[in-house]
Amino acid sequence: MRNSKNHDIINKPSHYNQGSIEPIDFIKSQNMSYIEGNIIKYTTRYKFKNGIEDLKKAKWYLEKLIEEHENRLRPSIYY
Repeated sequence: MRNSKNHDIINKPSHYNQGSIEPIDFIKSQNMSYIEGNIIKYTTRYKFKNGIEDLKKAKWYLEKLIEEHENRLRPSIYY
């Protein structure tokens, strides 16, 4: 599928092709989790796609990641 500027909006959307590496390639190379990958995805595209909305999504995922790690560090009440 291509838009009027002749970009492939399915395989090479312009908001993911602003640098030398696509976010998905970086995420995969770092073996990131779904949550970590979404943080990267939304922070790298916010200037080119949804602005503040994408930053808020990245913040939501970051808060989930922090919560996940805090829960792992919390001592168990069951020994």
